[in-house]
Amino acid sequence: MLRSAGFRFFIVAILALLMAIPLQMVSSIIDARRDYSRATISSVGEEWGGAQVLAGPVLVVPVQIELTETKKREVVDPATGQIAVHPESGQTIYETYQDTWIEDRAPVYLLPAQFDADLTTATQTRYRGIFQVPVYTAEVSLAFNFSTADSIGALEPGEEPLWDEARLELFLTSNRSLRGEAALLVDGTAVPLEPLSERAGITARVGDIRQAQGLTLQLGLNGAEELMIAPVGRSSEVRIAGDWPDPSFTGAFLPDSREVTAHGFTANWTIPHLARAVPQVGRDLPLDGTEARMAFGVAYFQPNDFYQKAWRAARYGLLTIALTFLTVLLIEGQRERPVHPVQYILIGLAQAIFVLLMLSYAEHIGFGPAYLAASAATIALLVMFGGLGLKLGRRTLVLGVLLVVLYAVLYLILQSTDFALVAGATLAFVALAATMFVTRNEEWYAPAGSPGLLARHKKPKDDATP
Repeated sequence: MLRSAGFRFFIVAILALLMAIPLQMVSSIIDARRDYSRATISSVGEEWGGAQVLAGPVLVVPVQIELTETKKREVVDPATGQIAVHPESGQTIYETYQDTWIEDRAPVYLLPAQFDADLTTATQTRYRGIFQVPVYTAEVSLAFNFSTADSIGALEPGEEPLWDEARLELFLTSNRSLRGEAALLVDGTAVPLEPLSERAGITARVGDIRQAQGLTLQLGLNGAEELMIAPVGRSSEVRIAGDWPDPSFTGAFLPDSREVTAHGFTANWTIPHLARAVPQVGRDLPLDGTEARMAFGVAYFQPNDFYQKAWRAARYGLLTIALTFLTVLLIEGQRERPVHPVQYILIGLAQAIFVLLMLSYAEHIGFGPAYLAASAATIALLVMFGGLGLKLGRRTLVLGVLLVVLYAVLYLILQSTDFALVAGATLAFVALAATMFVTRNEEWYAPAGSPGLLARHKKPKDDATP
């Protein structure tokens, strides 16, 4: 019973499932290293400038109103300087007068009528310890104009807009991301820019621009991870280009057209004002910090990094171990002494440590060389163990070929982001089908010595002498 094919197959299956414990421990180490990597990338990115969201410009026009109120006051006798009283009734005499004053009202906020944005980025790699952090510099070019007639509907009777005191505001994620010289031109005339005091951004006193034909703004930014922009125009046309080969277009709107090559990307958006839930003109600031909900742009995505590959290798580790166990079980079937459960555990631990070995090397030399070194070391160890420890003899070659094929297939699975699940599921199905075919004639309940692939010979007993 203890040496029957069915019992041995059952024991090996239990041992394979137990290997999920060291694989889970390896996965925890991978998660910890990935979190540390992400924290490092985020820290360096924030120091460089961080993820950027541009919102604006918005034209802010102060508003005043002249108010007049009829009031009454006590009459003062100019001769005596005393309050005058009626000579007969003795009551205080009052007079009416008009009190006029100027009151500031909520300003009018105008968004551009036409808004054209061109953002060009160049990436570079920063290092902290063993970690690489991709960051970018962006050249931002904005061209826009305002339909000042829109402001009329926002004014109440008697209110007067102070066009000479109008100012322009552009909001950023952080002012410390600004680099180089920012330039605002109104019909070709430069206007000084100043930082905003209450939130991140820049402002300029542009004055009366009702007759201006167009405004342009040029500025440079440092950033990391994302570059986003809000479509503030009645008609917004945005172009973002860069040299990053793996952009991830994100945000409220996807590009109308895009071109992505190994050398970079170009994407274009055309957004009408009806597609965003922000009024074109109003008395409340339309860009009050919620503009990120309508912003869009590009994330500097790092596809299929080696932490993700190592994590997936740990997830596929149980399949790898199970296939190796199954191979050993099938090719050692004719040996007099079966492979001990401890030996199966040693094989499983070697394959679990493979993932950890691969990750530790990948942090220093990259995924490809690390996978080659770790898999070669693991295959060499298991082949040597099969020949010297398991005494497989010539069948050690079968184990070696299986391991080479298995780790080659695993490499292809880890390299493929979109087809990893398909490849893994197919490998598992093929392995199961092959096992079912090879063991189709096996007598699982048969005792040792019965014919079959997993048959194990009993030692012949000596004939009894009379």
